[in-house]
Amino acid sequence: MDLIQIHRALVSVSDKTGIVDFCKTLSQRGVELISTGGTAKALREAGLTVKDISEHTGFPEMLDGRVKTLHPKVHGGLLARRDLPEHMETAEKHDITPIDMVIVNLYPFEATVARPDVSREDAIENIDIGGPSMVRSAAKNQDAVAVVTDPADYEALQAEMDNHDGKLGLKTRRSLALKAFRMTSWYDHAIAEYLAHLEDDQQELPSQKLLALKKGVGLRYGENPHQHAAFYATGRNLSGLGNLEQLSGKELSYNNLLDLDAAMRTASEISDEPYAIVIKHTNPCGAATGSSIAEAFARSYDCDPLSAFGGIVGLNRSFDLATAEQLIAGEKFIEAVVAPGFDSDAVEALVEKSKKKWRKSIRLVKATPVHSAHPQIQYRSVNGGMLAQSNDDRRIEPGECKVVTSNVPDDRVMKELLFSWALCKHYKSNAICITNHKALLGYGAGQTSRVDATEHALMRAGDKAKGAVLASDAFFPFPDSIEKAAAAGIVAVIQPGGSVRDDAVIDACNEHGISMVFTGMRHFRH
Repeated sequence: MDLIQIHRALVSVSDKTGIVDFCKTLSQRGVELISTGGTAKALREAGLTVKDISEHTGFPEMLDGRVKTLHPKVHGGLLARRDLPEHMETAEKHDITPIDMVIVNLYPFEATVARPDVSREDAIENIDIGGPSMVRSAAKNQDAVAVVTDPADYEALQAEMDNHDGKLGLKTRRSLALKAFRMTSWYDHAIAEYLAHLEDDQQELPSQKLLALKKGVGLRYGENPHQHAAFYATGRNLSGLGNLEQLSGKELSYNNLLDLDAAMRTASEISDEPYAIVIKHTNPCGAATGSSIAEAFARSYDCDPLSAFGGIVGLNRSFDLATAEQLIAGEKFIEAVVAPGFDSDAVEALVEKSKKKWRKSIRLVKATPVHSAHPQIQYRSVNGGMLAQSNDDRRIEPGECKVVTSNVPDDRVMKELLFSWALCKHYKSNAICITNHKALLGYGAGQTSRVDATEHALMRAGDKAKGAVLASDAFFPFPDSIEKAAAAGIVAVIQPGGSVRDDAVIDACNEHGISMVFTGMRHFRH
């Protein structure tokens, strides 16, 4: 059956956007409308003739509306195959009339549980049962029934029916069915995720795991122009970049989003003082604190101005006028800034009043990292599967560090070590970073040996390495990196420890008067 005539439609919607106008066009074509509750009331108030579901089934709605469409006259009318005589004979025998179209959208479960004051009882009452059942029945019998779940489709369906004398084609019905099954699977996933978040013993990595992805901004291409790409938001509630607000600039790219995520995650490591990050290819090339966010940004950019040019900035405070003025000054160029807020006068000064050629293209993105009492899971695709792990969000406290050298770091040096450690975790392994006065001096990232990473970091730090501290994301397998650090003037080292040659590394530190602390955890990033 390619084209089918729509004779009878069952209408039951929570989102009533456009439903009256769409049903008016159906009614004008002689389509019988069957409806429930508030939908029937809205259609009648618009002057349409509507048959109550209880009249159609011969059975009253009951249990506070929980049972109204769960009836053989509904599901028989949807599931009966029109091409099988025995199906049609059975339907006629039991006075079941075919239903050719179902127009259904579901109880607003996600909107309900998004309310901060929602109770478990309210959430449970907003789990739709009859709606998904009708949608699935209609979608299963897509060769004979059209299932409409999205108000955005009304206009196109009306146009198709206008062009085919009230009929809908098979291709359209199959497309609607696919959309319907995606909708019900999303709905069920939202329920499962909400219930899981209510339980204290929820499994981080269950035996079966569904990912709910909602398409966000469209992307022109991926990492390279020949790759197709899109951004999908994850989770029960949109947060992080899933809830970003772009205030100005060109459209975001795939690479922008990767760098924005790295900038936001890194900047969120410190909350007790202003902190600014500059990211290039997901690695920090600038990082510093300051007495104000403007000072933090200026110090961060100055860490490596060559690499910072065209980078992505992350702030842990709102972007204010003083920060805008710092960005405008000199020959700086930044692709994007992500911050928890943007002062209106700062945006105006940068985008509207400055004379920078790039002022209209810089992307200003308001977003904050995900904060949840429940473990957050990271996913990464590989050929033939997905890897899943909990976020690397554990932070080390001073009391957890173990001083393993005879030279004990004082309070200032210990704070510097912890600053360096919190930064080092955000580099690709093998990673080394060198800092002093809570500003980045040198870094080596993504190297195939720790010696290479150390040499890169020391080269970037230059003479500034004297009196600085060094962090390593994993243990030193040999004392060779310590020898190079000592020659450059490094005074303290923080690393996980755990090598079979730890004693040799400790001896090298003691020989050169370097303080060293073990954290007992590593921060590999592949």
